[in-house]
Amino acid sequence: MSYLDDILKSRRDTRHFTAEEIPDEVINKALQAGHWAPSVGLTDATKYYIIRSTEVKSAIKNLFLEYNKKAEALTDNPEQKEHYKSLKLEAIEEAPIGLIIAYDRAVLNQFTIGTVGSNEAVKFSSVCAAQNIWLSLTEQGFGMGWVSILNYYQFKKILDLPENIEPLGYFCIGKPATNYDNQPMLQQLNWKQKSEVPDVTEITNVLESVVSNLQINPQSASKDQSDFNTLLQEKIDSKTKPIGALGILETLALQMGHVFETLNPKIKSPNIVVFAADHGISNHGVSAYPQDVTRQMVANFLEEGAAINVFCKQNDITLSIVDAGVNYDFPTNAKLINAKIAKGTQSFLHAPAMSETELQLCFEKGKSIVNAIAETDSNCIGFGEMGIGNTSTAAVLMSLLTGFPIEECVGRGTGVEDEKLIQKQNILKKAIENYAGQTEMQQQLAYFGGFEIIQMAGGMLAAYDRKMLILVDGFICSVAYLIASKINPNIKRNAVFCHVSAEQAHQKLLNYLEAKPILNLDLRLGEGTGCAIALPILKSAEAFLNEMATFENAGVSKK
Repeated sequence: MSYLDDILKSRRDTRHFTAEEIPDEVINKALQAGHWAPSVGLTDATKYYIIRSTEVKSAIKNLFLEYNKKAEALTDNPEQKEHYKSLKLEAIEEAPIGLIIAYDRAVLNQFTIGTVGSNEAVKFSSVCAAQNIWLSLTEQGFGMGWVSILNYYQFKKILDLPENIEPLGYFCIGKPATNYDNQPMLQQLNWKQKSEVPDVTEITNVLESVVSNLQINPQSASKDQSDFNTLLQEKIDSKTKPIGALGILETLALQMGHVFETLNPKIKSPNIVVFAADHGISNHGVSAYPQDVTRQMVANFLEEGAAINVFCKQNDITLSIVDAGVNYDFPTNAKLINAKIAKGTQSFLHAPAMSETELQLCFEKGKSIVNAIAETDSNCIGFGEMGIGNTSTAAVLMSLLTGFPIEECVGRGTGVEDEKLIQKQNILKKAIENYAGQTEMQQQLAYFGGFEIIQMAGGMLAAYDRKMLILVDGFICSVAYLIASKINPNIKRNAVFCHVSAEQAHQKLLNYLEAKPILNLDLRLGEGTGCAIALPILKSAEAFLNEMATFENAGVSKK
């Protein structure tokens, strides 16, 4: 066995350290080894922060302890929980030196060779640097431990790291106090055994993938429903009230009767589907929040802690969460519909957000998700979304598909301040100016679209085909509806616009669509919350139509 093999085999995730100080030349040599690591497109994006301060270490330790409680709660097995608590998973305060290895996502502001397939390639370069540092420290007789059980948003805040700097984690460095009999700690303590050999499979065949083309403006058969329309309107007008006295409830009752094709419409098994995805444009600082919040919020949905969870429970609505393209690998056992196209779109500032094949896949995924929900005997579906940066994507699509200037389509999104709002407008304006592609909608959607927005559009088209009532949430969902309506204008018959958002472009878009929203509550949260809040009003429309007495059977005189 070579000396390099010995180093590779003996590298450990160290958790126990002596109090021995680390000479500067050891750290400098290790960091130089990190600098020598491969860097995608020669971005040189890896950054390092050294921590020796007791105060800073203590603050980071508190972050660990807070998040570690969440980790403990992930198992209901008492024995496993106690075993977990006994593990030594960090040495933040004990290790002489703390190191933050991070990458600068601002390098994505320029076209970078090697990142076209995945923005994560920049992150992977920093992981290579971390491994080099680890091996260098091992060779010098020192060790390092990776601490990742942290809330990274708070982590960046307390350390005042720039918005564009994304840490891989916190690394503890020092002289190892034990080698665990030259085994990984988790193996030595019988938490889990490492396999003896690598898992290798040879691939010898290529599976041909067939994606159907998008059909624009399909011809739909129009049925003569004049007799049914008359009967439905007469039923509404015969209720014990002046004609039109229930206002929008009468409009909704009429619409529901048409959609369900019955004089006695009833909403069955309502379902709100939240589509989540990340956007490459978020790397350019268009949001008040970092991209990782998309992943954090999906986890919050799954833990039933978000606003949409509360409102769905309140109104007995099934909630479905879709990973349309989040920049994260969720566990395969998560209560999540996996429709991931990729780990986020590319930044449309310099390149297409997605390929035309990915665009078609989005439509197909969205349709298949809704078709599966329709098979559960659901006839009412609401659409919600989550994705840091998606108001930027929606604004550009709105501008291109309506002809409105981009300045009239851009809003504050997650709450950006005035200066950042101007920066957001300028970035999106530049992106549109940079576009040299075709003017056909399909090419524009591929260049500027978001995975969750296109999947919602596909889902809405399927919901129309399945004769479902379509609940449209706020600004981003309305842009998805705009796309769907350009493909099939008849979809308007099934669409209920639940509210007008506080996002400044939403009212303008609703006017363009000639749509009248049910509510105006200054909402701008997304997640489908407007759909959940509006559903009781739809149920009221259903109730009056099916249960309210008529003039005749109540013995009340008509006008």
